[in-house]
Amino acid sequence: MRRTASVQTRFQALEIWKSDTTTEFRVAGAIHASHHQRRFLTGLAWDLIVAAALLRAEGPPRSVLMLGLAGGTSCRVLRHLLPECRLTAIDIDTELIALAREHMNLDALHIETIITDAYPWLANNRRTFDVVFDDIYLAGQTDVFRSRAWDPALLGHLRRAVAPGGLLAVNLVTGAGHRSMQSHTRNILREAFPIVRSLKTAECMNEILAAGESVATRTRLEAYAGAFREWRDQMFWDRIEVRKLT
Repeated sequence: MRRTASVQTRFQALEIWKSDTTTEFRVAGAIHASHHQRRFLTGLAWDLIVAAALLRAEGPPRSVLMLGLAGGTSCRVLRHLLPECRLTAIDIDTELIALAREHMNLDALHIETIITDAYPWLANNRRTFDVVFDDIYLAGQTDVFRSRAWDPALLGHLRRAVAPGGLLAVNLVTGAGHRSMQSHTRNILREAFPIVRSLKTAECMNEILAAGESVATRTRLEAYAGAFREWRDQMFWDRIEVRKLT
């Protein structure tokens, strides 16, 4: 791959990398969004985000709210697997969304995209969704960081947006510098919900938590394996691990 552009948006310094088949947005040296012309999965956090949304106990979600959109990597997989699902996304970075429309065919996903600060929007929101996903990270000079810790007020706003029988999920970066936030969020969700499941892969530096009154097990994911024709997609899907937090 080669770098084709460097863009400074209002919120982050972004590099665009391309090959004949793939486009990546990179921030602080890490892949921020990925689009492949034939494949869907990456072996990274977006695969886990998609898998978590499918763990709704009552069946596939009819609506998903994504807090944080970027290039729409996970939404592209959700649209492939759930063509009738209503996808809504909140993102503050207007320039980033414009770049995703130009370089990652974002408009083809038919996402209701709201450009605003997600947490104030959430505080005033009265809509409900089968799955609500918090994937908000901001970019620092050398790493990403969450803009707000999960506190009772934020948890209340998030829970209010979850429809009965739905799921609340969060993406957590793991590793040095992120363990305190990871542990804090785990504890909050375990106290607030009867079931919390953790999704990981051996290669990914992220943990996805899916919480609800009931959350399906890894068996649910097996029904979707046949939706991926490329062997790499099938390999990445098979590597997803799901376990209950205790």
